[in-house]
Amino acid sequence: MSNPFDERVLALAALAQSLQQVRSTAETGQSTGDATQAVLDGVFRIDAESTEDVYGGVARLGPGLRVLREHLSSQGKDEALPRLALAVVRLERRFVREAAMVEAVGRGIAAVAPQAQVKGSNHPEVLEALGVLYAETISHLRPRVMVQGAPHYLGQPGVVAEIRALLLAAMRSAVLWRQLGGSQWDFLFSRRAMLEAIERRLA
Repeated sequence: MSNPFDERVLALAALAQSLQQVRSTAETGQSTGDATQAVLDGVFRIDAESTEDVYGGVARLGPGLRVLREHLSSQGKDEALPRLALAVVRLERRFVREAAMVEAVGRGIAAVAPQAQVKGSNHPEVLEALGVLYAETISHLRPRVMVQGAPHYLGQPGVVAEIRALLLAAMRSAVLWRQLGGSQWDFLFSRRAMLEAIERRLA
Protein backbone atom coordinates (compact mmCIF):
# COMPACT_ATOMS: atom_id res chain seq x y z
CA MET A 1 0.00 0.00 0.00
CA SER A 2 1.27 3.52 -0.79
CA ASN A 3 -0.04 5.34 2.28
CA PRO A 4 -2.27 4.96 5.35
CA PHE A 5 -5.07 6.90 3.68
CA ASP A 6 -5.28 4.28 0.92
CA GLU A 7 -5.44 1.57 3.58
CA ARG A 8 -8.38 3.37 5.20
CA VAL A 9 -10.17 3.46 1.86
CA LEU A 10 -9.66 -0.29 1.42
CA ALA A 11 -11.10 -0.98 4.87
CA LEU A 12 -14.08 1.22 4.03
CA ALA A 13 -14.50 -0.61 0.73
CA ALA A 14 -14.57 -3.90 2.66
CA LEU A 15 -17.29 -2.46 4.87
CA ALA A 16 -19.29 -1.45 1.80
CA GLN A 17 -18.75 -4.85 0.21
CA SER A 18 -19.93 -6.66 3.35
CA LEU A 19 -23.10 -4.60 3.48
CA GLN A 20 -23.72 -4.91 -0.25
CA GLN A 21 -23.80 -8.67 0.29
CA VAL A 22 -26.07 -8.23 3.33
CA ARG A 23 -28.49 -6.31 1.12
CA SER A 24 -28.30 -8.90 -1.67
CA THR A 25 -28.86 -11.80 0.71
CA ALA A 26 -31.79 -10.06 2.40
CA GLU A 27 -33.47 -9.18 -0.90
CA THR A 28 -32.75 -12.27 -3.02
CA GLY A 29 -31.63 -14.97 -0.57
CA GLN A 30 -28.25 -15.13 -2.28
CA SER A 31 -24.90 -13.39 -2.08
CA THR A 32 -21.97 -13.30 -4.49
CA GLY A 33 -19.62 -16.07 -3.42
CA ASP A 34 -16.27 -14.41 -4.16
CA ALA A 35 -17.29 -11.04 -2.71
CA THR A 36 -18.65 -12.69 0.42
CA GLN A 37 -15.63 -14.93 0.93
CA ALA A 38 -13.22 -11.99 0.66
CA VAL A 39 -14.78 -10.08 3.55
CA LEU A 40 -15.38 -13.20 5.64
CA ASP A 41 -11.74 -14.21 5.17
CA GLY A 42 -10.89 -10.83 6.68
CA VAL A 43 -12.68 -11.76 9.88
CA PHE A 44 -10.07 -14.44 10.55
CA ARG A 45 -6.95 -12.49 9.49
CA ILE A 46 -6.41 -10.52 12.66
CA ASP A 47 -2.63 -10.14 12.50
CA ALA A 48 -2.15 -9.36 8.79
CA GLU A 49 0.58 -6.85 7.96
CA SER A 50 -1.59 -4.61 5.77
CA THR A 51 -5.22 -4.00 4.93
CA GLU A 52 -4.59 -5.53 1.53
CA ASP A 53 -3.37 -8.72 3.23
CA VAL A 54 -6.45 -8.83 5.49
CA TYR A 55 -8.69 -9.34 2.47
CA GLY A 56 -6.30 -11.27 0.23
CA GLY A 57 -5.53 -8.50 -2.24
CA VAL A 58 -7.07 -5.34 -3.67
CA ALA A 59 -8.74 -7.22 -6.53
CA ARG A 60 -10.97 -9.10 -4.08
CA LEU A 61 -12.40 -5.76 -2.90
CA GLY A 62 -13.32 -4.57 -6.39
CA PRO A 63 -17.08 -4.76 -5.73
CA GLY A 64 -16.73 -2.73 -2.53
CA LEU A 65 -14.50 -0.13 -4.17
CA ARG A 66 -17.06 0.35 -6.95
CA VAL A 67 -19.94 0.66 -4.47
CA LEU A 68 -17.95 3.18 -2.45
CA ARG A 69 -17.15 5.16 -5.60
CA GLU A 70 -20.84 5.29 -6.51
CA HIS A 71 -21.77 6.52 -3.04
CA LEU A 72 -19.07 9.19 -2.93
CA SER A 73 -20.11 10.33 -6.42
CA SER A 74 -23.78 10.50 -5.34
CA GLN A 75 -24.63 7.83 -7.92
CA GLY A 76 -25.51 4.99 -5.56
CA LYS A 77 -28.64 3.08 -6.53
CA ASP A 78 -29.36 1.42 -3.18
CA GLU A 79 -30.51 4.09 -0.75
CA ALA A 80 -30.60 1.61 2.13
CA LEU A 81 -26.89 0.82 1.87
CA PRO A 82 -25.52 4.17 3.18
CA ARG A 83 -27.99 4.07 6.07
CA LEU A 84 -26.83 0.55 6.93
CA ALA A 85 -23.19 1.63 6.76
CA LEU A 86 -23.83 4.59 9.06
CA ALA A 87 -25.58 2.31 11.55
CA VAL A 88 -22.58 -0.06 11.60
CA VAL A 89 -20.07 2.78 11.95
CA ARG A 90 -22.02 4.20 14.89
CA LEU A 91 -22.39 0.79 16.49
CA GLU A 92 -18.64 0.25 16.20
CA ARG A 93 -18.14 3.10 18.68
CA ARG A 94 -20.27 1.25 21.22
CA PHE A 95 -18.71 -2.12 20.49
CA VAL A 96 -15.10 -1.09 21.10
CA ARG A 97 -16.04 0.37 24.50
CA GLU A 98 -17.35 -3.03 25.65
CA ALA A 99 -14.09 -4.76 26.51
CA ALA A 100 -15.76 -8.00 27.61
CA MET A 101 -17.72 -8.20 24.38
CA VAL A 102 -14.65 -7.48 22.24
CA GLU A 103 -12.85 -10.29 24.06
CA ALA A 104 -15.80 -12.66 23.61
CA VAL A 105 -15.93 -11.94 19.88
CA GLY A 106 -12.20 -12.54 19.61
CA ARG A 107 -12.49 -15.88 21.38
CA GLY A 108 -15.43 -16.86 19.21
CA ILE A 109 -13.59 -16.06 16.00
CA ALA A 110 -10.55 -18.01 17.17
CA ALA A 111 -12.79 -21.00 17.93
CA VAL A 112 -14.33 -20.95 14.44
CA ALA A 113 -11.06 -20.30 12.61
CA PRO A 114 -9.89 -23.94 12.28
CA GLN A 115 -13.21 -24.91 10.74
CA ALA A 116 -13.03 -21.97 8.34
CA GLN A 117 -9.52 -22.92 7.34
CA VAL A 118 -10.63 -26.43 6.39
CA LYS A 119 -14.06 -25.75 4.88
CA GLY A 120 -13.78 -22.14 3.76
CA SER A 121 -15.04 -19.01 5.44
CA ASN A 122 -18.32 -19.02 3.50
CA HIS A 123 -19.19 -22.66 4.21
CA PRO A 124 -22.73 -22.98 5.66
CA GLU A 125 -21.44 -24.38 8.96
CA VAL A 126 -18.97 -21.51 9.32
CA LEU A 127 -21.69 -18.98 8.46
CA GLU A 128 -23.90 -20.56 11.10
CA ALA A 129 -21.17 -20.35 13.74
CA LEU A 130 -20.36 -16.72 12.90
CA GLY A 131 -24.07 -15.90 12.86
CA VAL A 132 -24.51 -17.35 16.34
CA LEU A 133 -21.47 -15.41 17.55
CA TYR A 134 -22.95 -12.15 16.23
CA ALA A 135 -26.36 -12.93 17.72
CA GLU A 136 -24.86 -13.65 21.14
CA THR A 137 -22.68 -10.55 21.23
CA ILE A 138 -22.95 -7.54 18.92
CA SER A 139 -26.68 -7.91 18.29
CA HIS A 140 -27.29 -7.03 21.96
CA LEU A 141 -25.88 -3.53 21.47
CA ARG A 142 -28.29 -0.66 20.88
CA PRO A 143 -29.39 0.69 18.57
CA ARG A 144 -29.47 -2.58 16.65
CA VAL A 145 -28.54 -2.71 12.98
CA MET A 146 -31.86 -3.27 11.22
CA VAL A 147 -31.75 -5.14 7.91
CA GLN A 148 -34.69 -4.82 5.55
CA GLY A 149 -35.44 -7.35 2.84
CA ALA A 150 -37.89 -9.87 1.48
CA PRO A 151 -39.81 -11.58 4.32
CA HIS A 152 -39.65 -14.90 2.46
CA TYR A 153 -35.86 -14.93 2.71
CA LEU A 154 -35.55 -13.26 6.10
CA GLY A 155 -37.55 -16.15 7.54
CA GLN A 156 -34.97 -18.72 6.44
CA PRO A 157 -32.38 -19.69 9.09
CA GLY A 158 -29.57 -20.07 6.53
CA VAL A 159 -30.19 -16.59 5.15
CA VAL A 160 -30.32 -15.08 8.64
CA ALA A 161 -27.04 -16.81 9.56
CA GLU A 162 -25.32 -15.44 6.45
CA ILE A 163 -26.61 -11.92 7.09
CA ARG A 164 -25.34 -12.02 10.67
CA ALA A 165 -21.96 -13.38 9.55
CA LEU A 166 -21.69 -10.56 7.01
CA LEU A 167 -22.62 -8.00 9.65
CA LEU A 168 -19.79 -9.39 11.77
CA ALA A 169 -17.50 -8.91 8.76
CA ALA A 170 -18.80 -5.36 8.38
CA MET A 171 -18.03 -4.65 12.03
CA ARG A 172 -14.52 -6.06 11.63
CA SER A 173 -13.98 -3.69 8.68
CA ALA A 174 -15.41 -0.74 10.60
CA VAL A 175 -13.07 -1.41 13.53
CA LEU A 176 -10.11 -1.66 11.13
CA TRP A 177 -11.13 1.56 9.36
CA ARG A 178 -11.26 3.39 12.67
CA GLN A 179 -7.92 1.91 13.79
CA LEU A 180 -6.37 3.28 10.60
CA GLY A 181 -7.56 6.77 11.47
CA GLY A 182 -10.90 6.81 9.69
CA SER A 183 -13.71 9.04 10.89
CA GLN A 184 -17.01 10.35 9.62
CA TRP A 185 -15.27 13.66 8.92
CA ASP A 186 -13.63 11.91 5.95
CA PHE A 187 -16.95 12.02 4.14
CA LEU A 188 -17.13 15.79 4.53
CA PHE A 189 -13.53 16.85 3.99
CA SER A 190 -11.77 14.00 2.17
CA ARG A 191 -14.31 12.93 -0.44
CA ARG A 192 -12.14 13.92 -3.41
CA ALA A 193 -9.06 12.25 -1.92
CA MET A 194 -11.07 9.09 -1.26
CA LEU A 195 -12.30 9.01 -4.85
CA GLU A 196 -8.75 9.45 -6.11
CA ALA A 197 -7.58 6.59 -3.88
CA ILE A 198 -10.39 4.38 -5.21
CA GLU A 199 -9.42 5.13 -8.80
CA ARG A 200 -5.81 4.20 -8.05
CA ARG A 201 -6.93 0.86 -6.63
CA LEU A 202 -9.30 0.11 -9.49
CA ALA A 203 -6.76 1.04 -12.18
